[in-house]
Amino acid sequence: MKNLKIIIAIVCVCLICIDAVFLITKPKSKNTEQTQKKQEVVFWSLQMGTFGQYMNPLIAEFEKQNPEIKIKWIDVPYSEGEKRTLASILSTNPPDLVNLTPDFSSILAQKQALQYIDCTKLDAYNRQIVASLKYDGKCYAVPFYATSSITFYNKDILKKSGIKNIPETYSDMHASAKQIKEKSGMFVTMPTLTENDTLLKILNKYDINTPEKFVSKQSIDIFNEYKNLYKNDLIPKESITQNHQEALEKYMSGQLAYIQSGANFLNIVKENAPQIYKVTDVSSQLTGGTGKYDVSIMNLIIPARAKHKDAALKFALFLTNKKNQVELAKLTTILPVNNDALKDKYFTVYDDTDVISKARYISAKQLNNLQKQVRFKYNHKEIITLINTTVQQVLLGSDDTKKILNKAAENWKRLDTK
Repeated sequence: MKNLKIIIAIVCVCLICIDAVFLITKPKSKNTEQTQKKQEVVFWSLQMGTFGQYMNPLIAEFEKQNPEIKIKWIDVPYSEGEKRTLASILSTNPPDLVNLTPDFSSILAQKQALQYIDCTKLDAYNRQIVASLKYDGKCYAVPFYATSSITFYNKDILKKSGIKNIPETYSDMHASAKQIKEKSGMFVTMPTLTENDTLLKILNKYDINTPEKFVSKQSIDIFNEYKNLYKNDLIPKESITQNHQEALEKYMSGQLAYIQSGANFLNIVKENAPQIYKVTDVSSQLTGGTGKYDVSIMNLIIPARAKHKDAALKFALFLTNKKNQVELAKLTTILPVNNDALKDKYFTVYDDTDVISKARYISAKQLNNLQKQVRFKYNHKEIITLINTTVQQVLLGSDDTKKILNKAAENWKRLDTK
């Protein structure tokens, strides 16, 4: 009996061992494999933290369609975007997808810090915008969304001034400045010439975008035109020190006949200056010698060191499909960059009695006729600062305009060849 108990105990131990071995070597379940294979795509957006009601359902839908991918969404303040992106790209663990400006993205592309994208995968997007996101003929970003400013004008001021034709070019508008000042006491506009790349965009619409063209007769004439407006008090003195927000405030207080602004700022006018909104109408963005319009773009880039490049691209294309672009546009008043989205009636039809829908229609239509954007090889910010300093010197100084531009052109060449 004692030996039988020993035998039974040995058998039990053996069975337990066999069962343990079986559990260890048992094939993993499908759910376990999926959990282990799931890729976590880290996506950094820029100043979109308040759009959780848009982003969260979108991410959930993407994950449902792609169970092998998990999206980790992190929103970054706009002011921190470039600094944090640069630090992460220099590390060994960058995010997989980042929302950036094309200017900074192009710098990263030049430094071979980005994953290039098969351009054929971007056929669904505005071709002129896609072309602007290339370096050495290669696509380095997926376009995300765009804005294209339009012209707001105060109908009351124009009526008092006897102005019947809405200007199409900067020169047309400037030609009416004296008449507007004499008959209404108001300024024609406030151009905020030294804010960011405002002046560069104006010059570029005249195809003035190199040091050589910067000293051309046409360029000298443009600078002298602004000098004449400034010296004769036909534009506010703050035009070379203040920004667009302050210009908008002047428009809302009824001091400006025209302002160039994004369609989204109409809502600000409507809420903060309802009486001015009632007498506001809109027209196309002012053009220069090329007859084309400028645009501001945001894009999505994939760092070269990203761990899940294919999954990141898949999410970027989903984020910018027709459905999601139209939905984002309705929430934010931005413009889609997806061609099918731009064909949606939300952008192709407007109500004559609704200035906001008219503004959306005009700005979306402008995406069909874009001026090629300026890209510098080196020192982008420094060259823009140089251009802005130059216009200050022209407007405030007594020196010959050509002399000032010649000196600036020499510095431009030096900065763009380092």
